Amino acid sequence: MNEWLTQIAPLLGAEGPLVLVTVAQTLGSTPREAGAAMLVGATQTADTIGGGHLEWEATAIARALLRDGTRLRTVRFSLGASLGQCCGGAVWLLFERIDADSALMWRHRAAAVARGEHLARSVASSDAHSVWSLCPAGRTGTDFSRQPDGHWQFEQHIGEPPFPISIFGAGHVGEALVRVLAPLGAQIAWIDTREDVFPAELPANVRAISTDVPEQAVADAPPGTCFLVLTHSHALDFELCMAIYRRKDFAYFGLIGSDTKRARFEHRFIERGIAAERLEELTCPIGIAGIQSKSPQSIAIGVAAQLLQLRETRLLLQHASQHAASALADIHCKSTGSPR
Repeated sequence: MNEWLTQIAPLLGAEGPLVLVTVAQTLGSTPREAGAAMLVGATQTADTIGGGHLEWEATAIARALLRDGTRLRTVRFSLGASLGQCCGGAVWLLFERIDADSALMWRHRAAAVARGEHLARSVASSDAHSVWSLCPAGRTGTDFSRQPDGHWQFEQHIGEPPFPISIFGAGHVGEALVRVLAPLGAQIAWIDTREDVFPAELPANVRAISTDVPEQAVADAPPGTCFLVLTHSHALDFELCMAIYRRKDFAYFGLIGSDTKRARFEHRFIERGIAAERLEELTCPIGIAGIQSKSPQSIAIGVAAQLLQLRETRLLLQHASQHAASALADIHCKSTGSPR
């Protein structure tokens, strides 16, 4: 999601000074959204602002800035035939030099964002560099304002929207899921009753939990968690499902298995007092339809696609709600004459 943020420290170590290229503003159809970024070093790049001729031109400009020492610059690109692009829109790119001695600071920032914090950025044309600060999770997005005299100001909030996932089971499918979901910005709790099954090294946004009472991890999960149950034991799977059913604030509840396993579990759920209308809250089999392969990697990709669909839908609804609230506030202010 923000790959450049995790790559900036190692690339500073390998390349020396870099240029952070950020899409400050977009107009019409563009290959990437405002806030997308890439890093450009003397010989290497990381992440992308959309590829094609736009990225080639941006890379050339960034390397020229590295040579001449310029620290800040904005450039407008029209994405038409003259640039070899067919999007038809326009983008404003912000170029900023990042010094090599800031690698440790960037490691700290990347780790904080992986834990769920947000990184705020503010910079104007009159500044020498951006002011960066860590803050609690909140809104994400950018704001780029331009004045007729050429003065501009850019503000950005970098972070992943809450995407908590609890994965029960550290077998082959669980490991494949972690490998696929971790780069997508999920905050993953990976739970198993066995102590020696987790890899020695895990991404910063993955927390391994070895416990004799995995049901407690269900109770401890934050609201809106996506639960995935795929342990080595059908009996444990069932008890975890019962623990999840005791909550009513989860975003997704998936159980690995076949239609036959689902039917057997549903019969037992009803025997244990689960209302029939709640059975549809369970997703089993897991993953998007149409993928027949049973390999752990294929299952993981299908489940990741299913969770991303869910996440995108929730974000769209959230944005629609925010826009509606803002519009109502504007109407109220106009009707009462009060300031916003």
